[in-house]
Amino acid sequence: MDTTLTAALLGLLEGVTEFLPVSSTGHLLLAGHFLGFESKGKTFEVVIQLGAILALTSVYAALILGLVLRARQEDAARRALVSVLLAFLPAVIVGLLAHDFIKGVLFETPVLIAVMLILGGLVLLVIDRIAPPAVHRDALALPLRKALAIGLCQCLAMVPGVSRSGATIVGAMLMGVEKRAAAEFSFLLSLPTMGAAVAYDLFKSRDVLDFAAIWEIAVGFGMAFVTALLVVRWVLGFISRHGYALFGWWRIIVGSAALVGLALGF
Repeated sequence: MDTTLTAALLGLLEGVTEFLPVSSTGHLLLAGHFLGFESKGKTFEVVIQLGAILALTSVYAALILGLVLRARQEDAARRALVSVLLAFLPAVIVGLLAHDFIKGVLFETPVLIAVMLILGGLVLLVIDRIAPPAVHRDALALPLRKALAIGLCQCLAMVPGVSRSGATIVGAMLMGVEKRAAAEFSFLLSLPTMGAAVAYDLFKSRDVLDFAAIWEIAVGFGMAFVTALLVVRWVLGFISRHGYALFGWWRIIVGSAALVGLALGF
């Protein structure tokens, strides 16, 4: 396949899946495997994530700036910022301790990724039906202990195929957070989490980063930005109306198709 077309396809995949509970990492790794695509030092895969981060930042910039400006006078604003940072803390600790194992072993195991996609899909289908009644409807007013617990759930997404947003949303819903609020808190939590993860990846890979394919990187970055921007603006309304069943079935279908392809030797 033409490299520009491959870059556009992977950028589209990143943008569409990054903020849905379907595992963007799992999709990218499986797509790269089946397309025979691999960039030196994972430069392409790391940089296009910045496009998705930038899209989310543009959507929530006014909200975050408002919280920061009000934090000096308002307890609620301070508490909202602390809740996100507290939820972010477990990922920092686990990420620093297990980074090399995650990248060197788990990311190189397509069968594991496919299985986790399927299992995660089944979990989403179940939780969408049996989640306890919602007692928290404001993503910015979660109790700090529950914010920390959601952050612990996020650590499960260190295993590719689990989904960072999926783990945080499921964890939040099990703790009585309304499904839209769970998704919104997941989005806010993704800003420090993804930003730190990309920065750390770039630092760890600084000696092998390869920007020679700058055109393909630019195409993937731009495609990820545009599609992520559209998805973020759409997904909260969809979740409010329809829940998470669609994403559960999506994961099961993709994971099953990947297992079939791997079994056939692709």
